Amino acid sequence: MVVGDVTTGTEVLVIGAGPGGYVAAIRAAQRGLDTTLVERDAYGGVCLNRGCIPSKAYITATDVAHEAATAEEMGIHADPAVDMAAMRDWKDGVVDRLTGGVEKLCKANGVDLVEGTARFTGENTVRVEHGGEGQGSETVEFERCIVSTGSRPIQLPGFDFADDPVLSSADALDLDTVPDRLVVVGAGYIGMELSTVFAKLGTDVTVVEMLSDVLPGYEDDVARVVRTKAENLGVGFNFGEGASGWRDSADGGIVVTTETEDGEESSYAADAVLVAVGRRPVTDTLDLENAGLEPNEDGFLETDDRTRTERDHIHAVGDVAGEPMLAHKASAEGIVAAEVAAGEPAALDHQAIPAAVFTDPEIATVGLTQAEAEEEGFTPAVGQMPFNASGRALTTGHTDGFVRVVADEESGFVLGGQIVGPEASELVAELALAIEMGATLSDVASTIHTHPTLAEAVMEAAENAMGEAIHTLNR
Repeated sequence: MVVGDVTTGTEVLVIGAGPGGYVAAIRAAQRGLDTTLVERDAYGGVCLNRGCIPSKAYITATDVAHEAATAEEMGIHADPAVDMAAMRDWKDGVVDRLTGGVEKLCKANGVDLVEGTARFTGENTVRVEHGGEGQGSETVEFERCIVSTGSRPIQLPGFDFADDPVLSSADALDLDTVPDRLVVVGAGYIGMELSTVFAKLGTDVTVVEMLSDVLPGYEDDVARVVRTKAENLGVGFNFGEGASGWRDSADGGIVVTTETEDGEESSYAADAVLVAVGRRPVTDTLDLENAGLEPNEDGFLETDDRTRTERDHIHAVGDVAGEPMLAHKASAEGIVAAEVAAGEPAALDHQAIPAAVFTDPEIATVGLTQAEAEEEGFTPAVGQMPFNASGRALTTGHTDGFVRVVADEESGFVLGGQIVGPEASELVAELALAIEMGATLSDVASTIHTHPTLAEAVMEAAENAMGEAIHTLNR
């Protein structure tokens, strides 16, 4: 213990107030446990402050401007002016409302909030260093601890986020002016979402990606729809190239250099470069060795189905506990961790975790693809409904993409689904529920869906898998 420390005790200590941490803290308090939540930055974590929420705010705002400017076919002619500073202020207002709400919810549920950086000093103690000169520190003794410290953007060699032209995703979401030219390094979901945002704001966007296509991990026909739409928006793609460095240019901008595996070099003029090559878990601030813990080679804390680490009384949830790095997965894990801490028989069931990419059009997936189902020994029945055959999609002007449902041919049980198209992030909930409850294709197909809606495409895809589709040709 450091001289001058104040020592306090708690039954459950939660480190990090992101969507995993604050949910865990609230649930633990609801279960009657004395709960302390430590946060060094802002309540809501990266998701609410620098990720999910601000990015979706910008995606929505730029969609409004883009759709107004390109609705001539509907008889609408407009040339909207975008005030980026005002858009940022609106986004910040949304963020402030949500983060303030998280703090109020924690307090209302009896969670003790402590600001500072927590570091383990033993298997049952942490020292919390408070920010600001003269603020000091305190030692907290705990019975159980839930680690939810999240992740941070990966920084490439030669691209220091401290340099003005080099942007992390958080930096890009805080700009008050629109760059004329932007190089985006990485064509994963963050790179593709932000490429779309800036292209709709009029930025000349160039994406460089070492792999051969956008959105690695998604099926080719799914990624192709998004890439084609991005190309139609003016986004340029250069695959098989890795960013190697940048330098100032004579015109006041910068030049970003890339290199292929064969050593071929290219250069791209820009005003800024956005590095979006993934995220890594934050464990280096915790002094884990003092608690007898060590991250794996990827930096994650390995856990069992009850979120417990090698030390049974120390749990890990969210990004720090491994892929997929999704806010809703973090929240689900946070609830399990709190329930286990309260002595309840809770455990994780990851068979139906949906994922969404908020590109144009959106992508949403859940469960197994056709290939994955075959690998697991199923004979898959696959049905598909294109949005260009959906009456509701036609009335919105958004007809790219499709709904695909994967089921077990013998039993009819829904195994997974892939959606690329309008409101995919909303539509996937029906398929996630179908998997979770053990629904069959017949259950989905026989459920009467409101007309005209996009959700009818889910019903039609299920019918198509049964060979009984009405509004699309049966496969």
